Formats: sequence, C-alpha cells, structure tokens
Amino acid sequence: MRATPITVAALAAALLLTACDSSGGDSGSSNKNADNENKAGGACTLDAVGVQVAASAAPSAGDSGNVTVTLTNRGPQCTLNGFPAVDLQGGNTSGAVPADKAAKAQKLTLAKGATASFTITYVRGEAGGKKSLPVTTAKFTLPGSAAAHSFKWTYGEVAVKGAAGAANASVSPFQQAGD
Repeated sequence: MRATPITVAALAAALLLTACDSSGGDSGSSNKNADNENKAGGACTLDAVGVQVAASAAPSAGDSGNVTVTLTNRGPQCTLNGFPAVDLQGGNTSGAVPADKAAKAQKLTLAKGATASFTITYVRGEAGGKKSLPVTTAKFTLPGSAAAHSFKWTYGEVAVKGAAGAANASVSPFQQAGD
C-alpha cells in the first residue's frame, strides 16, 4: 500500500502536536507551566478525590507486602504528575518512603470519575525488634498539594535498612486504574 503525501503530512503533524505540552513544547518545570496546568484543571487535590486502601499484607518478618491506594476523581479534570509523598508514622518515629528507583513517573490526567493508584511496597519487620518501625499510620500527599490523607496501618511493623534506620519500603508512581 502506498501512502499519499497528504496522509504522511497529517500523520507528521499529529505526531508533532502530541509531542508538545500545553505550554508550547517545553516540558521543563517552571511556574509558567504550573500556571497553565492549573487553569486547565490543575493538580488533583484530596478534597476532590475519593480514597480506597487495599493490601496484600506481608505474613511474617522478612516477607514483602503491598498496600495499594486507589484514588477516584470526584471533581473536575485534574492531573497527577510524579510520585505521592508517603510517610510511615508510629510512636515517636516517622519516615519518608522513597520513590521506587526502578519506576518512571508518568503524567496522568483524570477526568471526573476516573481512577489512578499507587502502591507502597514494604518488608515486614520483626514485632518489637530493634530493626523495625512500629508503624501505626501512613500519610500521603499528592504532587502540587499540601493537604495530607492518613490511614491506619494494620499490616505489621516495617523493617529498617541502612545505618540511618530508614524504612525498607518504596512507593510506585501513579498508574491508571480501571477501564
């Protein structure tokens, strides 16, 4: 099959347009880009998002578990860009959960009713052990928002790693969920 010149030109124009963002092609981070995003629906905020938590808890010390947080947009179209900021808290301790180094964040635009999720992967620690964090609460914020959402952590203590005693856990980027 032979492509006609008009078809090739239309395809090239479509590819060029999809490579540009709303600020005219520069995908760098700047206040101008943030302002443009906010006018077009902006960052998703917790006051317009429903939250559900499901877990595949680690059964015993040394095992890995996953806690998946699903967000449903109940407001106007919004954007999730990057990773959520997650803190694990318990007693007098609190630790930020680092982003999964092997994963690449993607920018997701959620229409009203659309869902996205992220997953906290952790290694269960020994109950009462010196190399465990007695986590009772997980707290997260969405990129571009200072408001936090907390939920009860009932999945056991979290193992620590390294001399600084950081939580042996990571958080995935946002992923499209549902249809």
